[in-house]
Amino acid sequence: MIHRLNLAELQRIKQWHVDHREDHPLEYHLWDAMLTVWVMGWMGWLPAMAMHALWALPLCVAGIVLPRLYVEWRERAHAAHRLRCDWLVPQA
Repeated sequence: MIHRLNLAELQRIKQWHVDHREDHPLEYHLWDAMLTVWVMGWMGWLPAMAMHALWALPLCVAGIVLPRLYVEWRERAHAAHRLRCDWLVPQA
């Protein structure tokens, strides 16, 4: 179970999606969306603070944690046998 996603984990998951893009196009695009929102969250919090746009800070925080929440949701679905998720366990 992944509790924290570091850059190596994000890269490993992204590489799995790139390698299996033809077989799992929806997962590929969904993970790209997760990474896009993650980058937007990290890039947006400083300008939001600088421009006193405090309304944007919860959106930035949500963007930062969204990939981790997505992975945790996939882990629970995989453990309950509702969804097969091959990228959870690193390939040897």
